[in-house]
Amino acid sequence: MDPQTALNELQQHRDLSILTVSAPYLTPDPALPQRPSADSTTSDRDNTSPSLLAADLTHYRDLFSKLRFSYVEQVTKERFLRAITAQEPDFVDASENAELEEKLRGEKAGLKEKKEEVRALVGELEGEGRRLAGRYENVRLQTTQLESLPAENDKLERTLNTLRATQAPRSSNPSLSLPLQPTLDLLQEREAELESLDRQIETLRAALPQKQAQVAGLKDEVNMLNVKKIKAVEEAQEARRRREGGVGGDEMEERGRWLRGVEGGLRGMLEV
Repeated sequence: MDPQTALNELQQHRDLSILTVSAPYLTPDPALPQRPSADSTTSDRDNTSPSLLAADLTHYRDLFSKLRFSYVEQVTKERFLRAITAQEPDFVDASENAELEEKLRGEKAGLKEKKEEVRALVGELEGEGRRLAGRYENVRLQTTQLESLPAENDKLERTLNTLRATQAPRSSNPSLSLPLQPTLDLLQEREAELESLDRQIETLRAALPQKQAQVAGLKDEVNMLNVKKIKAVEEAQEARRRREGGVGGDEMEERGRWLRGVEGGLRGMLEV
């Protein structure tokens, strides 16, 4: 169905009153003539409020009570007049009165049960009427909202076209021209990478004091080796001078070779 046709059907005015709602049940046969109602002049009013329906129900309930009382009164008068105007009045004995009282007692009990059934049915109808009234109001509200949707869609389309016309030139970076979902996926991937880098940084920060202590120890060893190196160089120079002078040259040369071996071993161990 076309949306506009559905909206037009929803916008058609429908009167909700006691008489209009009960018309299919009071006159099930459309060929039967319908009596004009005193409330027919109110058909042009919007009786869709639950409070108005409740007021109509109370009014008709009181009216039917009065009509029932009038009917009982008229029937009683008619029977009394028939009884006193009959040529041969009917005489009844005590047994017939007892039988009639028993019959009336049974009919009263049945009438009471029917009244309870009718009361329960009326309660169900009232609850269903309130529920339907709430649904009707909801439908009216949704219909009003649906009426405003075409105008809002046109406005959004105009705004979208304006934004497309005034947007900045497309970037050469393909990551900046992705649709929404790929952009969200890329953002999630980048956030996961950042979290991994943050964890690595925290791990390195935790190991930094130990590494700094190791570097300080290595620096101390290097300083000691430098001192030994300087001392060895001085001793080597002294040994060269003595060797050139011919005093204790072999001993100093042997000591220098030993120190150079020690220095090479330490350098290998320290990887410097």
